[in-house]
Amino acid sequence: MKKAIYYINQFFGQIGGEASADYEPEIREGVLGPGLLLSNLLDPDIEVTHTIICGDNYFASNEEKAIDKILHDLEDHYFDVFVAGPAFNAGRYGFACGAICQAVQERFGVPAITSMYEENPAVPIYRDQIYIFSGGNSAAHMRKDLPVVANFMKRTMNGEEHLSAKEEGYFPRGVRLETFHKPPVISAERAVDMLLKKLNGDEYETEIPMPSLKGVPPAEPISDLSQSKIAIVTSGGIVPDGNPDGIQSASATKWGQYDISGLNELMQGEWQTIHGGFDPSAANENPNVIVPLDVLREYDREGKIGEIHNDIYTTVGTGTTEAEATRMGGEISEDLKKSGVDAVILTST
Repeated sequence: MKKAIYYINQFFGQIGGEASADYEPEIREGVLGPGLLLSNLLDPDIEVTHTIICGDNYFASNEEKAIDKILHDLEDHYFDVFVAGPAFNAGRYGFACGAICQAVQERFGVPAITSMYEENPAVPIYRDQIYIFSGGNSAAHMRKDLPVVANFMKRTMNGEEHLSAKEEGYFPRGVRLETFHKPPVISAERAVDMLLKKLNGDEYETEIPMPSLKGVPPAEPISDLSQSKIAIVTSGGIVPDGNPDGIQSASATKWGQYDISGLNELMQGEWQTIHGGFDPSAANENPNVIVPLDVLREYDREGKIGEIHNDIYTTVGTGTTEAEATRMGGEISEDLKKSGVDAVILTST
């Protein structure tokens, strides 16, 4: 009997939604949630023996601790393949699936497989290390995504030869072969063939597609800062102590708006960073290194700027998807325009 172990988050593990996102890692015997569908898609001689459940927030905030706990729990179990997700376009879930798949593959030497939407921020980070299949952007695609994963699992566990990333459906891992096996064409000949097709205006397909990034045209420069209203927006995670809005430390889907009127600077102990992508020590000791309110107040007193907007806007940039950043940026911009802000100082880490 061939064996697999399955990783899912607190929602698909039937623990709860966002309120249960701090759920600590737990291994359970058998299958539950989407694991039932996965098991039904596998051959009779393949069994999903255990399910690991971990809350998305817990994993994002305690990645090293979560991985250590899961690896420890797996030590006493035999398995041939490790599967996680699908994570769709859920950033925190995607990072958890990618990180634990990579860790398990490195520790136990078994193939690790997951599935995500192409814009999930975990894809470019983990695609070189593990098999990440291209899936849908929401759980509505579960019944389409899991059969693809299950088919690859079966073929892998049966020792069948893997096809190319395009043929299999997973994101390219950066593996380049000197020749194609079917038919055997060396890379130099393929490159010349593509060049000739390009020069002749014929259709061709590159083996290394480049990402297409959207450009943002720059705004017109401010003609007179001394007459301008300036606002501060940060992706550095500076929030009032205690993080009242529960902004995620990575893969953020929330932003906060906080009153700074009457403050000459952000004081230690009253403000903190909840950013999960850098050492927070310096920012917690002096939050003004991320949100330079102290310097702007000096400029205001000296007449270098007209005034400072009464609110700051904050979120976290690490792991945040382009789609979520675009949405949050649009929402913040609307409020800035309503407040008559002329320019924004955008700070990061």
